[in-house]
Amino acid sequence: MEILKYTPEHNAFRERLHAFLAAEITPFADQWEQDHIVPREIWRKMGQAGFLCMDLAPEYGGSGGDFLHSVILTEEMSRTGITGVAAALHSDIVVPYIATYGSADQKAHYLPGCASGEIVTAVAMTEPDAGSDLAGLRTLAEEDGEDIVLNGAKTFISNGLLSDLVIVAAREAGSDDPYRGISLYLVEEGTPGFKRGRHLEKMGWHSQDTAELFFTNCRIPRANRLGAKGSGFTMLMEKLQQERIVAALGALAAAERILEWTVAFCGEHKEGGKALSKHQAVQFAIVEMTTEARIGRTFLEKLVADHMEGREVIVNTAMAKYWTTEMAKRLADRCLDLLGPHGSLDRNPIARAFRDVRVMSIFAGTNEIMKGIAAKFMGL
Repeated sequence: MEILKYTPEHNAFRERLHAFLAAEITPFADQWEQDHIVPREIWRKMGQAGFLCMDLAPEYGGSGGDFLHSVILTEEMSRTGITGVAAALHSDIVVPYIATYGSADQKAHYLPGCASGEIVTAVAMTEPDAGSDLAGLRTLAEEDGEDIVLNGAKTFISNGLLSDLVIVAAREAGSDDPYRGISLYLVEEGTPGFKRGRHLEKMGWHSQDTAELFFTNCRIPRANRLGAKGSGFTMLMEKLQQERIVAALGALAAAERILEWTVAFCGEHKEGGKALSKHQAVQFAIVEMTTEARIGRTFLEKLVADHMEGREVIVNTAMAKYWTTEMAKRLADRCLDLLGPHGSLDRNPIARAFRDVRVMSIFAGTNEIMKGIAAKFMGL
């Protein structure tokens, strides 16, 4: 019995997306990895083709889709081997803050551009001295008449260079509460006092424009506050659940892609006069890894189904994010062993995948944080 119920429309969407990615992204993956960034135009192409913000209502430029469209997007994007087009981050993590908590004016002003690809978004939480611990945020928001003045620094911000709109988490001046004193603000590209820092060079995700962001007496209208003053932590906690599900989906899709490529390689490459896949040790390794991937697929599909039904999924989300990302790392490492010296070649897709999956256990909340969340809600 299938856990997720894909309709003919979902299947048609996957086929259209697969064809689009094969024509517009996959052929350029290697070049974009070398460039360490993707062209801005690819975002507009994705928006025009209907592959951004699919769950938005048609009045905002979306197609009124559901989370299964997001699952399909994450899976098919993973197959391209390119991490620079962070469409899932934009559509399923950042834009939902505006769609859920934004005012009518904010929604009308920003959402159509987010759906069309004219506006690329980012969310700025992580700071030099505050990673997964949101209570340690130091970026300060101070009211000055009808304006808000932001001061602080953010780092490791995905879409940090190409983004046109950034949701910034900041602490309200004068608040001593580590949680209730946080608010979210919308900061547009070109706002005085908003500067981008270094394009951070990473061990993986080479085509992803990860950057530092600086706010120095950055003045924005008070109307750019997202939701109520001091409600930022609550909003972040609510939306981080979906972010972590998306992260787990990405890790599972990456693991499946790594395994698929390795099985094909082992079937074609010969050692001792026969294909690698005919050696018992290789067969056992592939069976063990396939078992892990299938267990992950079943667990995650049930989690997605529960999430779509609005069930309480905090513990299972934390478990899924931690387990799938660790599983992807294990599979990437073991597949490199199976490939031998061929796996060490930089042009080998497993070498790139090995670098790319390593960070998955860190972003969206480290796996140690995930275990702590699960333990807390389990009453341990």
